[in-house]
Amino acid sequence: MSANAIEIDTLVKTYASSGNQPPKEALKGVSLNIPQGSIFGLLGPNGAGKSTLINILAGLVLKSSGSVRIWGFDQDKNPRQSRAAIGVMPQELNMDPFFSPRAALDVQAGLYGVPKAQRKTDEILELIGLTDKANAYARNLSGGMRRRLLLGKALVHHPHILVLDEPTAGVDIELRQMLWKNIRALNDQGMTIILTTHYLEEAEEMCDEIAIINHGQVVTQDKTKNLIKGIDQKTLVITPTNPEIQVALPDGVKVEYRSDGSHAFTYHTGQISADAVLRTISESGLGISDIRSEDADLEDAFLALTRSAAR
Repeated sequence: MSANAIEIDTLVKTYASSGNQPPKEALKGVSLNIPQGSIFGLLGPNGAGKSTLINILAGLVLKSSGSVRIWGFDQDKNPRQSRAAIGVMPQELNMDPFFSPRAALDVQAGLYGVPKAQRKTDEILELIGLTDKANAYARNLSGGMRRRLLLGKALVHHPHILVLDEPTAGVDIELRQMLWKNIRALNDQGMTIILTTHYLEEAEEMCDEIAIINHGQVVTQDKTKNLIKGIDQKTLVITPTNPEIQVALPDGVKVEYRSDGSHAFTYHTGQISADAVLRTISESGLGISDIRSEDADLEDAFLALTRSAAR
């Protein structure tokens, strides 16, 4: 068994032409190794190829070429075993409105061939906080409860790998915190988590490692802290006493006038020092009543990498 939960090598997916539309190459030779036991972020702009990649892993879309190994099983040679090793919580709320949560979990377990004696329906209902709604119709559940039920359905066959496709899209803060608590608990038990999200602050907090995909290609893959460290950018946020003063900025420094009245001066540490920025501000006559610094975050790294890849 490899140290990687998933190994993807030169994966290509080309969708056939439709009407006046030419063939579309959604994935252009994607190669990824996702370590066992990690919380792995799969990030990218809309249309980058993330959903296509997830659907190939789940067995819902056929690849054009390349190879995929899931938990050591080659997807072409051992399709049943590879699918059994992975559970997917989709972004779309797809469920039978006339099933109760208990019935939905039992049906899902049956589809995966899980014997009744090995089903953990009550444990999963407890995990996702739906024990008191176990026998209610799914159509009567709130949106947040339905999203929790999707997580439960992804867990019925005890997968080694869990894929979360935008799990907190449109949910409230309480549910978001509950989901992350559950995800951390599953990860602590050894489950590998793959997360796609547009909430980059969540990815920065949760993910050990991140891959960024753009235009069907992997832009980068690295530890989260390394991605952020690679952006040599800092911001000095100043609350001025005389905000009407305009500062003549040196090359490489940008200013943002924020709604709270502060001025944010962003610069690249490899090009200019904080001392030089402050000296310029002081010489301009701009008074300072408060000052703080902000380091680069995952959003800065994401924007820098996807913009450079688009050029």
